[in-house]
Amino acid sequence: MTLLDGITSRIIDTDRLSVAILERVGDDASASAEKTIVLVHGNVSSSLFWQELMQDLPSDLRVVAVDLRGFGGTESLPVDATRGVRDFSDDLFATVRAMGLDSAHLVGWSMGGGVVLQYALDHPALSLTLEAPVSPYGFGGTRRDGSRLTDDDAGCGAGGANPDVVQRLTDRDTSDEAPTSPRNVFRSGYVSPDYTSENEDLWVESMNTTSTATGNYPGDSVASENWPGFAPGRLGVLNTMAPRYFDVSGIVDLAIKPPILWVHGTADAIVSDASFSDLNHLGTLGIVPGWPGPDIAPAQQMVSQTRDVLDAYRTAGGEVSEIVFDGVGHAPHLERPAQFRRALLENIGYIGKPADPAPPTEAIILASWD
Repeated sequence: MTLLDGITSRIIDTDRLSVAILERVGDDASASAEKTIVLVHGNVSSSLFWQELMQDLPSDLRVVAVDLRGFGGTESLPVDATRGVRDFSDDLFATVRAMGLDSAHLVGWSMGGGVVLQYALDHPALSLTLEAPVSPYGFGGTRRDGSRLTDDDAGCGAGGANPDVVQRLTDRDTSDEAPTSPRNVFRSGYVSPDYTSENEDLWVESMNTTSTATGNYPGDSVASENWPGFAPGRLGVLNTMAPRYFDVSGIVDLAIKPPILWVHGTADAIVSDASFSDLNHLGTLGIVPGWPGPDIAPAQQMVSQTRDVLDAYRTAGGEVSEIVFDGVGHAPHLERPAQFRRALLENIGYIGKPADPAPPTEAIILASWD
C-alpha cells in the first residue's frame, strides 16, 4: 500500500477476522474513547482514502482508519447480505474492542455511513459523522417513506453492477482508457469535474483493493419477474444495501442518541434524489430500456429520505447538523478538506460550534468556508 507521511499500517486479529487499519505515527494508543476517531470507508475503496484527513486532524487525538472485510488489507471473508451491513458493523465493533475501547467517534462515508448507523443501533457510539451516506432505507427500490417497490427488491443489489467495472477491479486496472476503469469511475462518480489531486493514483490504488471473490463485490443476483429482470441474492457487498435486508431508520428510537453530523455535496452522482447508480432513475432517462413508469419504478429519493429520518431523529431529542457543499461530489473530505475537518471536530466536541447555528430545519449550505 502507498502510505503518506506519518501514516502506518498494521493488522489487528479480532475474534471475527484479521483487520487492517491505518494509524498515525505518534498517536497515543491508550487514548480514551472520547479522544478516538474511527474512520470507515465506503464501497469500492479502502482506508487509503482517509490519509489526507488523518494527517490534518489534531495530534492529541487518536485517529484510526479501518478496512472493511474484502477491502484494503482486511480478510476477504464472504459477506452475508441477509444481515444487511451487520457483518461489516460487527467486524468494526470487534476491531474497536481489540483496540481496547468500548466506544469511539465514528465517521462513515457512503456505504460506511450505513455501517456506522447499524453500529449505533447495536453498540454504543459517541458521535456519528455521515459523509454522503447511503439512505437509511438502503440503495434503490423504495418510495420516499421507505416502503419497498416490489417484494423481491427488483433492480437492487449485485445485478446492477457493470461487469466490465468488476473485471477491471479484478485486473487492478489503473488506466483511463475506458469509462469503466476505476480511474474514470473515480473521476465521474466520486468527485466533481473540477477536482484534481496529486494523489489520484492513490485513490485508484485504494479502489483496486476491492475483492471480487465470491461473496464479496458485487455479490450474487437472482432472476425477477419485475423490471428490470433481476433481484438481489444473499451474498456480497451490493446486496447488503437491498431494502429487504437493510433499514437503519430505527436510529430515531435510540434511547441514547449520539450527535449526528450529515455532510454531503450538491453534485453527488451516487447518493442523490437523481442518482446515476439508481436503475429507476436511469430508466427515466431512457438509458435502461423498458422502464415501466414512475408509478411502478420511481427513482429513489435518497437525500430526501435521509433528511426525513434525521429530522425525526432531531424531533425525538437527537442533535443533528447538516452541511451541504455546493458543487461538491461524493467525497467532500477530498474536495473540501478544511471545511470537513472543522465540521467533524465540532461534532465530536473538540471545538465549539458556531454561536448562531442555522435553524434546525435548515442545512448550512457552503460554497466555501475558510
